[in-house]
Amino acid sequence: MPKILVEQLKPGMKLARPLMNSSGMVLMAEGTELTEARISKIENMGVDSVYTDGPSKPARPKEELLASLDRRFAKVEGNPQMALIKKAVREHIEALYE
Repeated sequence: MPKILVEQLKPGMKLARPLMNSSGMVLMAEGTELTEARISKIENMGVDSVYTDGPSKPARPKEELLASLDRRFAKVEGNPQMALIKKAVREHIEALYE
């Protein structure tokens, strides 16, 4: 369930969470399919971003994320438990780009 900037919304996307105003009143329900008109309404409400259905796609390139992962785990390179965690995170990152 990615959080998408309003400028990136496209007709056909669906809300993964309800869109609420500051009082907690639901303005658009979870599962609402976005149309050009609904996207315009969201823009006019001053909303920055919304959660949409579908897999999240990272904003950064895969190579950048993997390099960051290597840097974060550099100090614990010899720790077997941390190696397992790093491997799992690496596999997750790689799966995001398939």
